[in-house]
Amino acid sequence: MSEHKMTLTWKRATPDFEYKTYNREHEWAFDGGHKMTATSAPAYLGKPEFVDPEEAFIAALSSCHMLTFLAAACKKKFLLDEYVDHAVGQMEKNADGRFAITRVELHPKLKFSGENQPSEQDIEAMHHFAHENCFIANSVKTEVTVAK
Repeated sequence: MSEHKMTLTWKRATPDFEYKTYNREHEWAFDGGHKMTATSAPAYLGKPEFVDPEEAFIAALSSCHMLTFLAAACKKKFLLDEYVDHAVGQMEKNADGRFAITRVELHPKLKFSGENQPSEQDIEAMHHFAHENCFIANSVKTEVTVAK
């Protein structure tokens, strides 16, 4: 068991508090000292240069899958040099008619070196293991798939 904390801080930076003009930027501060600016998605008047919760959700799924995949590859003695994922999340109405990130598709590109090269079946098995053991994927209802 472990506990994970962060602090969110928002302060009004506009003289008014009207929907079209109030600031969406806020700070995420994490236990280790890292801080970053977040905002709402541009469709909801956020600034595109900052991360929004939907992007962070997709990033968390992608990152957790990758970290679990790395552990699997390492334990199987495969020498993984690079893992790049261009993850895509789909926001749409769910079965209850509410907007949600209903699907996330991962598009990992892998580079291995060394003599012990994984087969396609090895890679598929490691992705399956990563999906089944990713803490974030196990915490959400969103469908997560790995594209080939």
